[in-house]
Amino acid sequence: MPSPRTLFLVAVGLATMLGALTASAQDDTRVYSGRIPAVAPFQPFTLYPRPIHVQRVAYYAPRRESYAPRGDDDDSRNAEVESSGSRPTVSGSRAVVKHGIAYAPSSAPANVKSAIWAVNDICRKPYHWGGGHGSFVDSGYDCSGTVSYALHHAGVLNQPLPSSDLLRFGERGRGRWMTIYSRRGHTFAMIAGLRLDTTDFRYGGNVGPRWHTDSRGTWGFEARHPAGL
Repeated sequence: MPSPRTLFLVAVGLATMLGALTASAQDDTRVYSGRIPAVAPFQPFTLYPRPIHVQRVAYYAPRRESYAPRGDDDDSRNAEVESSGSRPTVSGSRAVVKHGIAYAPSSAPANVKSAIWAVNDICRKPYHWGGGHGSFVDSGYDCSGTVSYALHHAGVLNQPLPSSDLLRFGERGRGRWMTIYSRRGHTFAMIAGLRLDTTDFRYGGNVGPRWHTDSRGTWGFEARHPAGL
């Protein structure tokens, strides 16, 4: 018969394991026909460097309430807006977000501006597993479909690519204006200082192609960039 202390230690260990298995979600959420599953499974991921045989599996129940942008989504308060409409620009070399819409920096190359303005057209569309792969025009997008859409409108990609192929896209390392971070299972982009991603770390439930002003860790991702950008 195990001692009470042994039983207590076993209980603590099981609680710790359960907490790891239900940790906050990473990356792609499956949403079918606009219906959000009660619990959506995620692929194995690691938060920190560790032996390769030690992995965590996260499960994420998306929030069911509708998303409403908050004041800290707007980082244009100290920026000088030069124009608005369908081609909004802001002075300087860094894009800003106002009410979920990105303002392209005036000093950015024309194709970078085109990519930013094009993504604005899809940045309220839902997350769809496989969305944006059959065609650049779709009712929803997943992570690599979103990044492929941006690259296409920057004039550097002719057909959508999955995250595994984006591992070999362009040139190695970070770019001046656009950097694609890829690993098997997820990809996101940094464009003129903004994160283009389908993962929402700030509010949790706002998944899909979105502009974000916060960053995310890049350990485990391969950094690539279009030549010249």
